[in-house]
Order: sequence, then structure tokens, then C-alpha cells
Amino acid sequence: MNLLAIDTSTKYLCLGMSQGARVFSYNLEVEKKLSALLTVTIQRALEAAGLKLEDVDYFACGLGPGSFTGLRTGVAAIKGLSWALKKDVLGIPSLDIIARNAGTTDRPIAVIVDAKRNLLYCGFFKNEDGCLKRIKPYMLLSQEEFFKKVSAGSFILGDGVGLYQEALIRHVRGATLLDKDAWYPKPHHLVALALERFKDKKLNNTFDIKPIYLYPKECQIRTVRSS
Repeated sequence: MNLLAIDTSTKYLCLGMSQGARVFSYNLEVEKKLSALLTVTIQRALEAAGLKLEDVDYFACGLGPGSFTGLRTGVAAIKGLSWALKKDVLGIPSLDIIARNAGTTDRPIAVIVDAKRNLLYCGFFKNEDGCLKRIKPYMLLSQEEFFKKVSAGSFILGDGVGLYQEALIRHVRGATLLDKDAWYPKPHHLVALALERFKDKKLNNTFDIKPIYLYPKECQIRTVRSS
């Protein structure tokens, strides 16, 4: 089975492919150049694996929450490819991908991603019976609201750590703050999650896939225009 998966929720283009037992990983810092680099990067990755687009059996993409513009670009690209090639597709929340960077710890896991406006996109997870499970809904929280919801002793990761490191140390008892290498989605975790969900037949209709936006609708338009 050949899989192509991308996540564009952060400043990095996270691209992973699986070809049987082989996994290819690409992480490219694109910032505001995503639209110009996405198609060419996908093409180069396929060529490196000796594949053509028509050889891809399944597509997957990160759904955020994260960069509004980045998510729209990435999700639209995968929806277009899956529809044109009539291939199955799957959407995966980006916070789930980042949470896997915490490893198999038995401590609570909190993912915090910069949502601008002094807010954080938050996901809360725990490893149970060898599986990473989300234990609360995805949330858009202020720093103070996050402190009230996070469990003591949590592993905390995501680029929000870089913004609020000192406050996290002061307010979250026994927290372990993971370093920058664990703040962003990694292609091999994206591929692994996609393969697990494809195996469980958790597929999506191409037109049902939508980015996860936690901001109220009246805020999203203004945020997109300023990005």
C-alpha cells in the first residue's frame, strides 16, 4: 500500500509517505511560502520514492487546529488529489500527531500550540493500554485557563512552550517541558496514525474533510486576512 500524508498546520510542511514497509519523511520550514512549495515538494518526494501520483493508494492530511491559511492550503490540496484520482482519504487532528512526540510515558500529556491573540490550541492525552487517547475535547484557551485544566506532572509540548516556558514552570507542578524538537508534527508519526486509522477503516468522504477551527466564526475571517 502506498500512502501520501501531509500536515500544514504549522510553519513546517510535514510530509510522510509509506511504500510497503518503507517510510519516507520530509520536514521543510516553509513559513508563508507553502503555496509555492507544496506541489513541487510532493512531486519531488514521489520521484525520490520512484512513484507517480497515480501509484498512491491513500491520502491523509492534518486537520489542525493551527495556521488558518496553512490548513486551508494543505486540506484543499489533499481533497483535490483524492477526488481527481478517486482514492480514499483520511483527516487527522494535528494535535494528535504532536502528542505522539511525548513517547510512551504514563504521565498526562498536554499539547499547546500558539493560536495568536494570547491564546493556545490545547489537547490533553494519556497513554492507556499501549494507545494514546485524547481525554478532553480540543480547546482554545487563555494561559490562565490552561493552568486550571492541565494536570500536575504533565508532559507539555508544542510551540506554546516556547512562549510561556517560565509561567509553565511556575504554575504547573511537576511538569516536564519537552524541547523544540518535540513541538511540531513529525512525518513518521503522521504516517503511523494514518496507517492505524486506515487499518480500522476510519476513512472520510473527500468532501467531508474540513480543517479544525476552534476560533468563533466571526473571528476566523479577520484572522485569515491578517495572516
